Amino acid sequence: MRPEVLQLCPLTPALEAGLADRFTVHRGFDDAQRRAALDEAGERIRAVATAGNVGIPAEVAAALPGLEIVAINGVGYDKVDLAEARRRGVRVTNTPDVLTDDVADLAVGLLIALKRQLVLGDRHVREGRWPAGDLGLGRKVAGRRCGILGLGRIGLGIARRLEAFGAIIAYCNRSPRDVPYAYHATPLALAGDCEVLVVAAAASAETRHIIDAAVLAALGPDGVLVNVARGSLVDEAALIAALRDGRLGGAALDVFENEPHVPEALMAFPNVVLTPHMASATRETRQAMADLVLANLDAHFAGAPLPTPVV
Repeated sequence: MRPEVLQLCPLTPALEAGLADRFTVHRGFDDAQRRAALDEAGERIRAVATAGNVGIPAEVAAALPGLEIVAINGVGYDKVDLAEARRRGVRVTNTPDVLTDDVADLAVGLLIALKRQLVLGDRHVREGRWPAGDLGLGRKVAGRRCGILGLGRIGLGIARRLEAFGAIIAYCNRSPRDVPYAYHATPLALAGDCEVLVVAAAASAETRHIIDAAVLAALGPDGVLVNVARGSLVDEAALIAALRDGRLGGAALDVFENEPHVPEALMAFPNVVLTPHMASATRETRQAMADLVLANLDAHFAGAPLPTPVV
């Protein structure tokens, strides 16, 4: 018999097709679907397929006594209780590396869009305002002092791209790395030494609101924040207050605290660029992610080593 899998959110067509080819799939995209799936097949479900921003709720995991593996379509695993997974012997996998380039590309793209007013310029043309006058001046990107919070795979990819712009790079990480960039032990110290702060760290209980009012104040009225990590790392209320009061120069955000709901206040600022958590959203990368999710599930059920285990 084919293993039974609980799919907790919509996934790419390629991944959903791959799951359907291999497994008996039960959908649990909302509370009603999950209750129905658990009532029908909870005792038989052996795997969960999910996304990084969804993970697996504790009550769902508890209702799956035969759960063996949680396969995440994404790099983040902060929505999975890893300690409980270890206790139960449940494997957890993600899709690192394959999305590094796209996320790093978008981080730099967001910075350029913000500094060079690409969104405002597009609107200026589309709304027919150009004949009445030019758009105001933007700010230069090249040569900026850029700080990166989290110098893992993605953070390092961002740093290498920014080097091509002549950026002076500093970083904050759990520990120093063997890189030619200035190291700061705290986000506050990093913010005080840069004009651009890019958030690329993993989300966890320890990093929740690590970008707080004090960090934003250190970044200052000419500084900008770019976030391609997780919304939970930034205190959105403090960010909105800093933007409203002119204590921060701008922000470019791909992630938010309560996705897909974005505070209306953020939408009102002309010095803010917003994208819908799309950093890895290219056809090539989403296919590679799908392939890796399926490879992890195939390996697990074949008794082979997992390609990208977290736990």
